[in-house]
Amino acid sequence: MKFTKMHGCGNDYVFINGFEEKVQNPGELAVAVSNRHFGIGSDGLILINPSGEADCEREMYNADGSRGSMCGNGIRCVAKYVYDRGLVKKDRLTVSTLSGVKTLDLTVTDGKVSAVRVDMGEPQVSPQASLVMGEFTFGFTPVDMGNPHAVLFLEPKRTAGAAVAELPIYEIGPFFETNASPSGRVNAEFVEVMDEKTLRMRVWERGSGETLACGTGACAAAVAAIAEGRLQGVDEQGNTVASGNTVTVELRGGRLEIEWDRVTNHVFMTGPAVTVFDGEF
Repeated sequence: MKFTKMHGCGNDYVFINGFEEKVQNPGELAVAVSNRHFGIGSDGLILINPSGEADCEREMYNADGSRGSMCGNGIRCVAKYVYDRGLVKKDRLTVSTLSGVKTLDLTVTDGKVSAVRVDMGEPQVSPQASLVMGEFTFGFTPVDMGNPHAVLFLEPKRTAGAAVAELPIYEIGPFFETNASPSGRVNAEFVEVMDEKTLRMRVWERGSGETLACGTGACAAAVAAIAEGRLQGVDEQGNTVASGNTVTVELRGGRLEIEWDRVTNHVFMTGPAVTVFDGEF
């Protein structure tokens, strides 16, 4: 089986050309290829298939073999894959996912895709909730970006938690994944507000654990921060002003630019897509 390994801000996946290859048990294959010691090493598996409603279909599986509904970093890589290899030679294309058809605008440099802007659709923000873990109570904001997220902001004066870089995410992340929603597992984002235009974030993804980046998670964090008025600056007269609707989210693997168009209620994500290598498995 031929494959390509790609990543967006370090969030890496194994990609299979479903126009040519047929995979019988993709969940089992996802577990095998994702293993970083005995497989290829990735956060999951993505099949790029023909589609009757879009230019192509993205079929995604997490590292534990579970089916994924949406992946912002993975879908940018899909766009790069189909453009660079001539499967879909358009600088605006559509990709079918379990969360609907997404529209992507490509930045092409020297004939290759270097960055992609994705219309991530409409976010659904729920009222703040809380989760008790031992002696600590964590407040968080549920946001749906085609997949469920629990966004937790680390306050400057807090009784629980630590700075994002010091956070014991392997203890807190699994607890949030399985307990933050009664309807199923969630992705958990742990966020620091750096200034009026910048967030710093780590993420625990359901089915994959901590990853270096999460596109839908970055969108969820930006939306929650804007909706709750957490991004504020000071003008030359010393007055507090809102930052607007564009946010840079710093992840362990890189940066993503997130824009929330409040008129249409659509979120747009812009970031890189990188091919690592091709091989056979």
